[in-house]
Amino acid sequence: MDYFKNKKILVTGHSGFKGSWLTLWLSLTGASIFGISNNLNKKNIFKNHLQNRVKSFNIDITNFKSFKKTLNHIKPDYIFHLAAQSIVSKSYQNPIDTIYSNSIGTLNLLEILKNYKKECTTVIITSDKCYYNVEKNTGYKESDQLGGDDPYSASKAIAEIIFSSYFKSFLYKNQNLKIASARAGNVIGGNDWTEDRIVPDIIKSIKKNNFLSIRNFNATRPWQHVLEPLDGYIKLAKSLDSKTYINGESFNFGPNVNKNYSVRDVLLHFKKKFPLLKYKTTKDKNKFKEATLLSLNCKKAKNKLNWTSKLNFKETIDYTANWYLEYFNRNENIIEYSIKQIHNYEQS
Repeated sequence: MDYFKNKKILVTGHSGFKGSWLTLWLSLTGASIFGISNNLNKKNIFKNHLQNRVKSFNIDITNFKSFKKTLNHIKPDYIFHLAAQSIVSKSYQNPIDTIYSNSIGTLNLLEILKNYKKECTTVIITSDKCYYNVEKNTGYKESDQLGGDDPYSASKAIAEIIFSSYFKSFLYKNQNLKIASARAGNVIGGNDWTEDRIVPDIIKSIKKNNFLSIRNFNATRPWQHVLEPLDGYIKLAKSLDSKTYINGESFNFGPNVNKNYSVRDVLLHFKKKFPLLKYKTTKDKNKFKEATLLSLNCKKAKNKLNWTSKLNFKETIDYTANWYLEYFNRNENIIEYSIKQIHNYEQS
């Protein structure tokens, strides 16, 4: 990872689940790391450790002036844009904030980069939910229709459409800029304390000795460990530096789709590690629409970036469950254990 040594890297949303893992990983490369987050996540276990390794800015990326001033102060060589409202259920509770954050935040970044004078490589992270979901069995390709029946999916589709239109209208003219978007979703792993997500809900139910209520046991997702898409984002950034033909394109990062795994599969595998786990089905009081079948076609990432997922489903669950076992048993410093997981993944 000497590739990024002495470079300035900005991670937006660096205090979130994926953002903190990416920040931890990049902090091992010898780069100078900067982070932008709004209301820094107090539950993040990596926070105290990263304070000594990362220069953090607590700003709202929907505030154009603050965002521009901060970015121009940092003058990054690389940007990984992850800042977003990431929960589907919250998008129903507060659709305006979700759509505004996920689209205007991205728009502001693109507008700033339009006239950025320094060489910069940027990866804009959206979601697999940017695709208009028709419950098809084959994985969605980057060329498939964008859209969504729920506010969260719509917000991610909007971000992708804004990115594409800005690149074709303005950004391709900026010779200093290389940029692409990355689509992944249903990421699991340690240090996830997000509300209304399957793994944090499992952990909370075990701690409280409660039954975990499940809306849909049969819903399938492209489950992947957090390090998988992050590896893809890093490879994409490196590839943008040397492969001009991928500038302005979008890439999927997901697990192999030879088999779909359900929520029930996740629970059964977790129960092997946490025998006290109890769960039951429940009617969804919110009654919001949620896709039951979703997977990605990642051939483009394989062909153009030489990226493929490394972990099978069992390994994905083991990486995740073992992190929480380590955290609660405190057999080892959890930061050192997390770094060990990163090194193990790199060598796999």
